[in-house]
Amino acid sequence: MNSFEAIIGQSPALDSLIRSAKIVAATDVTVLLKGNTGTGKEVFAHAIKNASPRAKKEFLTLNCAALPESLIESELFGHKKGSFTGATHNTQGLLQAAHGGTLFLDEINSLPLSIQAKLLRFLDMGECLAVGDVRPYKVDVRVIAATNANLMTLIDAGTFRSDLYFRLNVVPLELPPLADRSEDIELLIAHFFALFEKNHGSKSPKFSKASLKILKNYKWSGNIRELRNLCERLSILFSNQVIEPEHLPPEFQNETNHAELPDFVLPSTGIKLDTLEANLIHQALDRTQGNRSKSAKLLGITRDTLLYRMQKHGFFKSL
Repeated sequence: MNSFEAIIGQSPALDSLIRSAKIVAATDVTVLLKGNTGTGKEVFAHAIKNASPRAKKEFLTLNCAALPESLIESELFGHKKGSFTGATHNTQGLLQAAHGGTLFLDEINSLPLSIQAKLLRFLDMGECLAVGDVRPYKVDVRVIAATNANLMTLIDAGTFRSDLYFRLNVVPLELPPLADRSEDIELLIAHFFALFEKNHGSKSPKFSKASLKILKNYKWSGNIRELRNLCERLSILFSNQVIEPEHLPPEFQNETNHAELPDFVLPSTGIKLDTLEANLIHQALDRTQGNRSKSAKLLGITRDTLLYRMQKHGFFKSL
């Protein structure tokens, strides 16, 4: 079974990421997943674990932003009876519970500085110290961490340790935002509609061509999570119907004008497609002063697709 089957999409950016993740999964190194909220970091963490030698062992998760500093240390490392008010018995932490397996630390950027030092010691030495204890214990746990913030910015601000960053950043994998994966939107819609048809027992709706254009041009600040929520809402409200632009939520209406631009009309004399494509790439790069990510956005393609087409047209030979 392919552990990465749960990751939906065929865009070049995603294919490249999955190839790297498969290589990493076979090793035991620490992985740092970077990406905006809703890009699927936990799904990737599960896939890496399921493709690893630790596949049949524990997979535990801690959202570092979900607990106050006073509790997160005990949650991670455990505590001894009497170490604080309410500590009525010895309790093992997640690291001890995950022994032999994998621990996924989500939103590592929210981990308090005081806990970062203890986590660094574990990553370096494999040693943990329970709250209220004086004797460290050793565990064998693979750590996969995720961040939705720029950790270098937090280091500059003094809220994240540089030594911990470099220890976590052994193999960084950056998940692309959904806006850079417009080729995957229809596949994700089909996946979510099939899921909600099963969950809610109702026939899936369909998007009209005009509605799909809007979705492919939308900024998707909430990424895959936002698309999933939209699909669930529409599968309930418009079961077995065709979803037109006017059925979409208000935030999508601003995209209508852009999405309804007239299609390009092929001249009767024909065109030289390769020449036109190379010329458009030249124009985009000129307009963005060579910024490839912005150029890709102007052209409505992913950055990886732009790089492929630049190579195809010999751009790199002229650099």
